[in-house]
Amino acid sequence: MARLGISDAFAKYGAVLRNPQWSVSAWAPDGSLVISLWQHHHRKGAPGTIEFTDSLDRWAGPGNAEARKNIAHAFAKKSKVLLVIVKAVKREDQAKVEAGEDASNIPKEFFAREDLIGEVTELNGPVYVFRFQRM
Repeated sequence: MARLGISDAFAKYGAVLRNPQWSVSAWAPDGSLVISLWQHHHRKGAPGTIEFTDSLDRWAGPGNAEARKNIAHAFAKKSKVLLVIVKAVKREDQAKVEAGEDASNIPKEFFAREDLIGEVTELNGPVYVFRFQRM
């Protein structure tokens, strides 16, 4: 996995962020949702899968509003989801992320996981689950 900036990671899927300073999701030309998810929010899923879960109530701002809309739309339409993993460079910054601090100031690495395809499998209010498997 090559390390990329967020815009470059989304560009791997042909998606363009509305605002690279705060957007965490965008639509690819094929109708897939491209989303960046924190690496430390992954969990083991069913055999052959990896899941990511979090709550949209953990953070706020325009990127959150955009993500809520995009995740709800992808869930309702059963859209394909493509993954960009975001990793805090410093492990101690994970606590800042969990506390809902402004993550734009946290050093991060982005990885386009072009080998995975997923879907929003659960959306219960602000809590979501994405499940991915190898293509």
